[in-house]
Amino acid sequence: MRQITEQYITSIAPNPAAVKNARKISSTGGFVKLNASSDDTFYMGECTGSGSSNYITSADFADPAKPVYRCSCPSRQFPCKHSLALLFEMAAKKPFSPCEIPEDILQKRKKIEAKAEKSQAQSEDKNAPKAAPKVNKAARTKKLKKQLEGLDMTQELVNSLLSAGLGAMGGNSVSAYRDLAKQLGDYYLPGPQAYINELVLEMEAFREDSNVGHYTRAAGILSRLRALLTKSKAYLNGKLESGEVGDDDSALYEALGGVWKLDQLQALGLKKENAQLMQLAFNVTFDQARKEYIDIGWWADLETGEISATYNYRPLKAVKYVKQDDSIFELAKIPMLTYYPGGSNRRIRWEAAEFVPVTAKHLDQLRSKAVSDLPAAVKAAKNEIKNALSPDETVSLIRFRRIGKTDGGYVLEDHAGNTILLDDMPGGEKTTLRLPMLPNRDILEDQVLLGAFYYDRPRKRICLQPYSIVTGETVVRLMY
Repeated sequence: MRQITEQYITSIAPNPAAVKNARKISSTGGFVKLNASSDDTFYMGECTGSGSSNYITSADFADPAKPVYRCSCPSRQFPCKHSLALLFEMAAKKPFSPCEIPEDILQKRKKIEAKAEKSQAQSEDKNAPKAAPKVNKAARTKKLKKQLEGLDMTQELVNSLLSAGLGAMGGNSVSAYRDLAKQLGDYYLPGPQAYINELVLEMEAFREDSNVGHYTRAAGILSRLRALLTKSKAYLNGKLESGEVGDDDSALYEALGGVWKLDQLQALGLKKENAQLMQLAFNVTFDQARKEYIDIGWWADLETGEISATYNYRPLKAVKYVKQDDSIFELAKIPMLTYYPGGSNRRIRWEAAEFVPVTAKHLDQLRSKAVSDLPAAVKAAKNEIKNALSPDETVSLIRFRRIGKTDGGYVLEDHAGNTILLDDMPGGEKTTLRLPMLPNRDILEDQVLLGAFYYDRPRKRICLQPYSIVTGETVVRLMY
């Protein structure tokens, strides 16, 4: 029988209520009939429901990376609770009577295969770059010019604040920046708009409590905003002067607020076939300036050891319509992985994946990719963090000799005797608090750590926040 885990069921469910209802159907004997094909690709169940007749639900694994769930119930949720309940029956290893694959399912498979073959025939050779989507040069040129107008307007207001000094934060400047943030929505600049909203939040907070810490945070925001303005104006002017207004692999496109499509990224060669990824940490944050939740998963590539991240954005005004991501504890086998432009810890996406249990072999393979030279890792992190447009942290896999407690806090030591302070980034999850809760000391000796390097301004030094520890048997998550 095909292996299905509860974690997998939860990951594909449209919401927690569907999982709860599905589990109830399975645990109370809601299925009157269970069948499966001999080739382990098709599962079907007959389930009692609120209708006058039983519902027929099925799970088709002809393509394991893209399972197809079908049900005769009228629900608009996908997969519906009956489909999820069928998966719970599989996870519980309940007996499925053998059956032939229904003719209508075979016909539907043929249609799916024909569609895939047609799509493949229309595309270029898989090893050649995909043809770039056509660009409406006139419309794109108009948009770039509009963005430049918005950047100039933002630059003018930023310069006025810098001329007056940060001491002028508050008062009339708050309303001026709030008005600017609203206007930037008309200039296709949600990226700079978010920075302005962050400034407004710091200004308003300062008016409330007069805490000088808001100055420090405002200065950091202004530094990032100025860097974005300078680089973006040069970038946009360069595109207009050259006439090459189409897509490129510059990270500035997204920094300005552009939204990438998968075909755009793949056309730029930002892809990898047959990737195997393991999620090592997961976190949910709330961006007050953008008013959205962000589900962040940190993933390691088993082949290269590269650490990438998935970001699932859930705007507050639409949060009930966007499914929240969750922790994944299985290995993701991805036919086509897509990357976003960027430096270290690139953002990734995929359309289909097959999830299989993580084995000791997978863990050993991942551990072999960890960096052993702590000073080299710190230097690489410094080079990344000092870029004003880079994230505040750089996440890496580090092999360590031991983690111990000192008067100054927890410290990681590599096998050459080099050390680094372990601490938590301001405003984030407190993962170091979980270190003394670990069940045994072996977890803190001769293992591999997934951690985030960041610059601690009060101490004026690079610190490392622990996210998880990879042993030969498991992944111990401190951020999950």
